[in-house]
Amino acid sequence: MAKKVFVTGCYDLLHSGHIEFFREASQYGDVHVALGSDKTVFGLKGRTPVNSEQERLFMVKAVSFVHDAFISQGSGILDFEAELRAMRPDYFVVNSDGSIPEKEALCKELGIAYVVLERKPHNGLEARSTTALREHDYLPYRIELAGGWLDQPYVSKYYPGPVVTLSIEPTLAFNDRSGMAGSTRHHMREIWGDKIPPGDYELLAKILFAYDNPPGTKIISGSQDSIGLVFPGLAYAYFDNSYWPEYIEHRLDEPLLTFLEQSLYLVPLGPRYDDFDVLAETHINRENAKALADATDDNWQAILDRDIYKFGSSLREMFEAQVAMFPAMLNDRVQTVIDKHRDTALGWKLTGAGGGGYLVVASDKPIPQSVRIIARREAE
Repeated sequence: MAKKVFVTGCYDLLHSGHIEFFREASQYGDVHVALGSDKTVFGLKGRTPVNSEQERLFMVKAVSFVHDAFISQGSGILDFEAELRAMRPDYFVVNSDGSIPEKEALCKELGIAYVVLERKPHNGLEARSTTALREHDYLPYRIELAGGWLDQPYVSKYYPGPVVTLSIEPTLAFNDRSGMAGSTRHHMREIWGDKIPPGDYELLAKILFAYDNPPGTKIISGSQDSIGLVFPGLAYAYFDNSYWPEYIEHRLDEPLLTFLEQSLYLVPLGPRYDDFDVLAETHINRENAKALADATDDNWQAILDRDIYKFGSSLREMFEAQVAMFPAMLNDRVQTVIDKHRDTALGWKLTGAGGGGYLVVASDKPIPQSVRIIARREAE
């Protein structure tokens, strides 16, 4: 009797990358595909799929490498849990960008072999992603490399300092609540449509920041989100007890962007839990704010020097300063992934407010089960 293989996903705009994944998974046995419902896709990605769940089900079932497919009845990142428990397959196969601790832990509990495949195109074909095939999705994401929280006056009033952001191409549809400025990105689409308009970067970022935080907003989204999305390449924004920075240093040096592309890995953690509250406990004071600012300046200098070792150590020091002020950023799920890469990574931090999203890892060696990034150069 053939082994049972369980895979999950949205599989919207079915492309050659999906087919290659099914082909590789089928080498382990009969492939059973659990498709995320339209409701689940909207909840995780903040948008409805182009093709309805029934259309996606029809197409996936027609793939020769697929034994069977069905719509998962649950919701969230483990929407397939009930079906997985009922089926008890021999293997659960995922792509590197779809591997999260909850999936691995569930398989361990159920005695299911957990297999992670590297995302790669079939021989002779170009790499494909659903995001790249969406003609309307040219808007970038941003990674806060260092200094996050200093763009909030309630932190920088104790000690001023910078936030360093990197604008990246949308090579992956990052989930909402993952610290990649997803909500600000949605607002960007509302005011500008498919592409950022030409113009002065700082003026455009101010417009987006104002739209992101209309009058009456109780919890202000930091301006580093708007800056990181609008400014291509690197931005060093210096804050001193204000929502908008005193100045912005903008760098598009090709060697610096290449250095970061070669040094950074994103390890998926899954979106933050719905009840996550990073402000539940805080220790905001001059000592912790200064530690964050100093580590961020060290991080910026390491980028300018293209020193991977100093970059990694400053990344770790900066993250420790963040967690000292906001302990809720670090939970058991995050700690498990950090411990897994502690011996090989040079440094790490979390995207956004933590609690989930991605672990940003600096390393001079490949990091398994991770996602690579492409820095955004000059705007079109």
